[in-house]
Amino acid sequence: MLEATSICDGFVDIDLERLETLSSEETDMLPYGVVALDQEGLVVAYNRTEARLAGLPAASVIGSHFFLSIAQCMNNFMVAQRFEDEKELDTVINYMLTFRMRPTPVRLRLLQGAAASRRWILVDRSMVGG
Repeated sequence: MLEATSICDGFVDIDLERLETLSSEETDMLPYGVVALDQEGLVVAYNRTEARLAGLPAASVIGSHFFLSIAQCMNNFMVAQRFEDEKELDTVINYMLTFRMRPTPVRLRLLQGAAASRRWILVDRSMVGG
């Protein structure tokens, strides 16, 4: 069994290259949410932590358009538009999720590389006790 500390650094330390090489089992071990999108915005990976904390099973999320069907509260200039506007992206922002009318403060990390096949959204809820 892999140990979480052996597969990655923390929320702000893991890099795009490392994310691209993690298996689904490895992303499931991370203490923060991990969502991977293809270039059209469809969810291609969704880790166990995000499924548990968001209350959405992976089976209902994989293959759905993230910004139109799953996380409409991120379909704005602060999140979704950044993936369209910036070919290279690695930033952390403080954000308020408004899913199910329960505002939840989080940190989001948005990652995208010009040559990367996926767009990544990491969700850290530790600031609210996760």
